[in-house]
Order: sequence, then structure tokens, then C-alpha cells
Amino acid sequence: MDVIATAGHVDHGKSTLVRALTGMEPDRWEEERRRGLTIDLGFAWTTLPSGRRLAVVDVPGHERFVGNMLAGVGSVPAALVVVAADDGWSAQTAEHVAVLDALGVRHGLLAVTKSDLADAAPVLADAGERLAGTSLGRLPAVAVSARTGAGLAELSALLEQLLAGLPAPDPVAPVRLWVDRAFTIKGAGTVVTGTLAAGTVAAGDRLDLGGELVTVRGLQSLGEPVESATATARVALNLRGVAVEQLSRGAALLTPDAFRRTTDLDVSLVSPVEDRLPAELVVHIGSATVAARVRPLDGSALRLRLTEPLPLRVGDRLLLRDPGARRVFGADVRDVDPPELRRRGAAATRAAELAEQPTGEAGALADLARRRFVRRADFVAMGWPVPAGVPAVGPWLVAPALVDELAARVPQVVARYRQLRPLEPGPPVAVLRSALELPDAELVPAFVRPPLSLRDGRVVAESAGLPPEVQRAVDGIRARLAQEPFAAPEAGDLVAAGLGARELAAAVRDEQLVRISEGIYLAPGAAEVARARLAGLPQPFTLSQARQAWGTSRRVAVPLAEWLDARGVTVRQPDNTRRLR
Repeated sequence: MDVIATAGHVDHGKSTLVRALTGMEPDRWEEERRRGLTIDLGFAWTTLPSGRRLAVVDVPGHERFVGNMLAGVGSVPAALVVVAADDGWSAQTAEHVAVLDALGVRHGLLAVTKSDLADAAPVLADAGERLAGTSLGRLPAVAVSARTGAGLAELSALLEQLLAGLPAPDPVAPVRLWVDRAFTIKGAGTVVTGTLAAGTVAAGDRLDLGGELVTVRGLQSLGEPVESATATARVALNLRGVAVEQLSRGAALLTPDAFRRTTDLDVSLVSPVEDRLPAELVVHIGSATVAARVRPLDGSALRLRLTEPLPLRVGDRLLLRDPGARRVFGADVRDVDPPELRRRGAAATRAAELAEQPTGEAGALADLARRRFVRRADFVAMGWPVPAGVPAVGPWLVAPALVDELAARVPQVVARYRQLRPLEPGPPVAVLRSALELPDAELVPAFVRPPLSLRDGRVVAESAGLPPEVQRAVDGIRARLAQEPFAAPEAGDLVAAGLGARELAAAVRDEQLVRISEGIYLAPGAAEVARARLAGLPQPFTLSQARQAWGTSRRVAVPLAEWLDARGVTVRQPDNTRRLR
């Protein structure tokens, strides 16, 4: 299906032309039909001679309903500009075309209506010239009469050509359906309608609505039930899990986690503005309308602060409207998570960054370089593609140039830490995270390279050892234990050797001593030696028998036996004897 919007003045016969083209009444309200005045959005559809389905969004032409008009054109890729032969170009026509130009609409047709009442040629020429200077460019044009039917066949043929030339929407893109109507149907519940500009929606889908998940119970397109709909399409979704009172025009149904809701964003004006912008503007996107405070940065760059969050992405086109002066401006979203501007000159610096920032993958790399680290899901939700080859650590993306730079700093951090704390093998992960200014400790392994390694939550060097004086003392203790493996030195002997609590803990971490219990230290391999000696005893054995086999005192034997129990070397029996496992 294809979707287009009408544009033009209230008296130019837009709705009449839509009725003649589709055979449907686009004006939904009795007041609209009675007054001949489109007040709100109207919808109609038809099948063209080729079999192609076309939906038409008929927008209000009166200046008092410009807000409704903007809600109708925001998601539509093409426009039918309607001008009357007996009236010509009007202020409202100019306003509608200015909106289309600001939105960057590049596909459309010009229809001059009421050709039975006046010569259409002058209006075709005048309107064509006016449109040529906009984003629409020189449009195919036709003179028509809804009353006589003249030109309707030609209009259908031009519509066929227009629709065939529209860029194909991405069927697998995330869904962002801007709601233009919400109502209830007896027996069905809440229903919303909108123009699906990208992606696919199907019955059973779960969509995000203001942070809450709702389920698509069913859907229709052009008045018929369908299992799924693919952009571009007019759709009506029957929702489960939401009351109609929770919905209004401007709400958005989103693929979960695919968009970033933001109140602060940086944008660039599409065209230069001669006059100074007001401090407040109205932002339009899709069917949403939100007020915004404006902070000019420099040149065409602006910082907007919205009064309500909107789900936006980099590359979105916004319409900024000055309601006081009836001016509209197009603006491209450049950043949905902009940096704070605290220092003097920060605004101008930020504007220069935006002016130099490219689009696509090059822009993504530039943005990633500024952020240094960003979660992949957040980066994609901002609207950036993930460039090929970008370093990834778990859920994190890392600026390419940063990996080697930070890895080169790690040895310095480790050496400095060891200098200040020689008894520790290296800094804890949390210390290195802080030194490298990493947002999460899970990034640390990406920057630790040989001869450094991660061990027990610390970054250590393979050659890391004990300070010389501590090493000499430990060597002395181990020499004694080599002769008598279970003759653990007394506390006084340890102190006399210069081994306090910190030195002993360092020797244990370096796997040069084994801590059996408080104050009891043996050499590595003590468990194997103890087991070998117990193997020569009758099973089960008493603690006294074990002590004699080990050749040690009760001071050592009791904690050693419990240590072996805890490691599964021995099993304690109900009668307090033990056996080897």
C-alpha cells in the first residue's frame, strides 16, 4: 500500500477531489460535511487501475487547524498539492507548501481543481514555478474537475508514476507508529490509527507505549483485517493492556528499546534563518506536538529542551514552528543525548563539532570517539549504525583509537600501585577502572595485556613477587618447613623474621605460603604431604594418630585436620575419628 497527503487551501476543493478520486467521504465529522470545511484529518483509499492500493490523508486547509494539518503530513512520504483554477495560489497554500519544504518532502503532484470554472493554465504555470523553489521541485501537474470528471484519469496515471518512484521503506526497521486517532469499539476495546512509515507490525506484537508494553490483539488496513502490515501503510491497531484515556494524538507505539526518549537534543536548521529565533518554539514530528525552549549554539545549530520527552533518533527531521509569526523551520536531529554545556565557549565549540560531524558510519565513528564508551543498545537506539570493526567488550562499544591508548597506560598504573603498596601483587580491578575512567568494571579485561593478567580481582604482572626483604624472610621459613613440613613457626618466630600480617598475606597471595588458620602457615603442597602420611594409617584414624604421623603439635594438628576436612581430603566420622575420602 502507498500513502499520500493532500495539501492546499480550504476553498480549493481538496476533499471534493478526494471524494471523486476514491469514492469515499474523507470528512468524518457532520460539522465538516455541513460547513464544507475540513477541520480534522480525513482518510480515504482506493485501488488504482494497476491494482495498486492508495491511501489518502486529507489534511485541514484552514489556517486555524494548522496543528491538525501537521499531524497528518508528518509520516507521509508524498503529497498532492491542490490549487483551484478560480482562486490560485493562496496564503494557506504557501503555508502548507512551506511545511512540506521544511519536512523535506521530495515527492508529489500538483492538481489544479475547478478547471470547469476557470482556465487552469495560468495557475498551473504559477504554482509550478512556486513549487520549483522548494524541496518538491518541479512537479508533474494536471488540471482536474471533480464535478465533470475531467482530468481524473490523467491524475490516476500520474499517481501510478509517483508511487512507482517512491523509495522503498525498510520492512525490518523498528516500528514508530505515531497515533493520529484513538477510540474504543464495543467488543474490541481500544483502537489506534496511524501511518506506518517503516517496519512491520503484526498481531501478537508487543509494543512500547510510554514505557509500558501493550499487545497488538489485531489490526486492520484500509478497513480490512490483516495478520500483518508492512510500511508504508495506514493501519488500525486493536490494543490490549491500555485504556483509551491513556492515549491521545501524538503518542507513539515503538519497537521496545529501539528509540531513545529524550527532552534534550541538538539539531541543525535545514536553511539559514535571517531573523532571531524566539526563545520558545513548537516541535512537530509525526503526529506529536511539544513545546521547546531554544538555545542557539552558533550558526545553524540549536539546543532544544522539550517540555515532554519524545522518542527520537539521529537523522529525524523535525518541524519547528513559531506560532506567533506563523513561521516554520526544518531541523535535523544531530544528537539525542548531547553533552552538557558548562564552560564559557562550550556552545560555540559544540556547534563547530556538529558542523563537522558527518552522517552514516563516519558520523557514528565521530560520535563514538566523543563518547569514548557507549552501550551498543543505547548507541543503536540513538539512531547510529554500528560501524564494522568497532571494538566491542560485552555490551559496550569502544572508540577504536582508545583501545591501544588505554592499554598502554595500564602498566604505568600497575607499577605506580606496586610502588605505593609493594606487598600487594597489583591494583584491584576497581582501582584500574577509576584510573582509566571506565564506565564499568567489565571493560577492564579489554585493556589488560601480557605480561599483565587478571588474577583474583587484581591486575598483576607475571613477574610480580615479594619485596626482597620479605622474600628473604619467607625463604627462611620455607627452608625450615622443608625439613619439618608441619612444624609451623610460632607467632614470635614470624615476627622476629619480619613477617607481620600484611607480609604473610602477601606471601599467601603469591602462593609461597599456605594459611591453614589464624597464625598457622605451611609450605605449598602441605595437603599432598599430609594425605600421603595419613595413607599409612589404619582407617579410620584418631587425631592423635594423625598428629604423630605428621610429627607436629596439637596447635598445628587440630586446625590442619579441620582444613583437610573442609577441602574434602578427609571425612570426619560421628565418633570423631577420620578417614581419607
